[in-house]
Amino acid sequence: MTFLRSVVGKLWFTIIFLVAFILFILTVMLLEFFENNNLIETKHDLTNQAEKIAKVLENHPGEQFPLGLEISWEIIDDVTKVVIIKNDQEVYFSPNSEKSVKLSVPDIQDDVELSKVFTEDTSVEKVSKLPSDDPEQTVEKYSIIGVPFQLDDEQNGAVFIYQSLEVVQETTHSTTNFILLVAGVAIILTTIFAFFLSTRITAPLRKMREAAFEVARGKFDTKVPILTHDEIGELATAFNQMGRQLKFNMNALSQEKEQLASILSSMADGVITFNRDGTVLITNPPAERFLQYWYYEKGASGAAAEEIPTEAMELFQRAVDTEKEQAGEISLQGRHWVVLVSPLYSNRFIRGAVAVLRDMTEERVLEKMRKDFIANVSHELRTPISMLQGYSEAIVDDIAESQEEKKEMAKVIYDESLRMGRLVNELLDLARMEAGHIQLNLDEVNLNTFMNRIVFKFQGLARDNEIHLSADLEHDIPNLLFDPDRIEQVLTNLIDNAIRHTPQGGLVKLHVNSDDFGIKVQVSDSGSGIPEEDLPFVFERFYKADKARTRGRAGTGLGLAIAKNIIDAHRGYISVNSKIGQGTTFTFLLPRK
Repeated sequence: MTFLRSVVGKLWFTIIFLVAFILFILTVMLLEFFENNNLIETKHDLTNQAEKIAKVLENHPGEQFPLGLEISWEIIDDVTKVVIIKNDQEVYFSPNSEKSVKLSVPDIQDDVELSKVFTEDTSVEKVSKLPSDDPEQTVEKYSIIGVPFQLDDEQNGAVFIYQSLEVVQETTHSTTNFILLVAGVAIILTTIFAFFLSTRITAPLRKMREAAFEVARGKFDTKVPILTHDEIGELATAFNQMGRQLKFNMNALSQEKEQLASILSSMADGVITFNRDGTVLITNPPAERFLQYWYYEKGASGAAAEEIPTEAMELFQRAVDTEKEQAGEISLQGRHWVVLVSPLYSNRFIRGAVAVLRDMTEERVLEKMRKDFIANVSHELRTPISMLQGYSEAIVDDIAESQEEKKEMAKVIYDESLRMGRLVNELLDLARMEAGHIQLNLDEVNLNTFMNRIVFKFQGLARDNEIHLSADLEHDIPNLLFDPDRIEQVLTNLIDNAIRHTPQGGLVKLHVNSDDFGIKVQVSDSGSGIPEEDLPFVFERFYKADKARTRGRAGTGLGLAIAKNIIDAHRGYISVNSKIGQGTTFTFLLPRK
């Protein structure tokens, strides 16, 4: 069946079918022609023999009649039988007449056609069955010819010559066998010729089929050899030109795709492309971060989730329905995005939409920072300055009576001066970092050893506060190039904040794993969490959690700002996710250089 489905099989079968059909028609016509021709020739020969016998008998009347009979018997062959009726009393049968099958006088006289020889003195011919005396012998058909003759002074006589049609059928059968033999030989030769011709024609087609499969697998350099200069050769030339053009077009499409991917990846704004049914087709990194905020907000599993914010879907639906741009604003995890959705057209029909997401959090934070910076600095400096002023006045006014009280006041003044110095130094460090003057001493660090050392350093503080501190480190993390002192400063700030904001019996966990972009580090706690409205400002100067949620000493509010600048200097990013009552997770990525 596979062979018949192929081009070779179809072409071969078509040629064989046409030749066989033509030979069949020709054989039927030839057999019909030869059969009719044999019957006609037989009748013609029998008629000639009968006329010759009649002529011979007419030329030998009287006593010469026996001689005429002898001559007549010599004229006929072995398969031809003769009945000579001279008169009603004299009837002569040829010597080869069989006893069992014989044309008798009553048969002649009783037959309407044969009796016309006597009544109308005319020649007659008829095909008839002759009865046989042997019941086991098959009744055969005979061709009977009757010719009248006239002797001198006597009644009219007749010569009846008859021959079995089985002889004609044997001749026809021999002719049929010969014609069938010739037809069989013709079909065999045609089969060989058709197979050779179809194979020769389809050989270049098979090569083109193989080349087409290679091109379908992406091998556009595949070429078909040009073996002939006919239509198939022109097809091979066109196929090779098509392959070159496909390669050119695919390279152009690949370049455009790479350019589009580069443009999307380098865009600061998020881009989400939707299909007509709302399916997300393309996203860039800013858009993925936006969706991650949404997944975290809804408690979804991140990459496995396929939902997008309801507000964005409403904007998409309105853009598709109205065929106009739609704008809106979405707030998630304390961050604010302006969303602009525009319909995409395929000719005159809308095939989807593209949403551009612009993170406006920085602009709002800067606006707030501009308003709060002076107030924050004044607030941070007012307390130590007031304490310095108050205790120094107490010493000057001799309020402290004993030497121990003076030392305690001096100790407070000293601590507050250190606090002010630390605050000023951190402000200077932060200013240098934001000005781009941070110096990184890069070194290749074993992350497992590095992380375990930091966790060990905080185990004592965690035990004192009855907090379980653990680390989940991925096995076989490759070494990474970064500044260990700066990253330790970041982790120290994050772990210290987590411990201070986690109640007794809580959990603080350090999770480190590797992906295609670099090393991802997460510091999560089971503390009280950060209010959503404060999330956009945790990395800004002087941000502090609500004092009611802290235990022990308070920081300066500059630690997370410094941590963010250190991560930025390493060309990474840092983010925070938090829910009230469920804890906080700080995540930063250190990319591979």
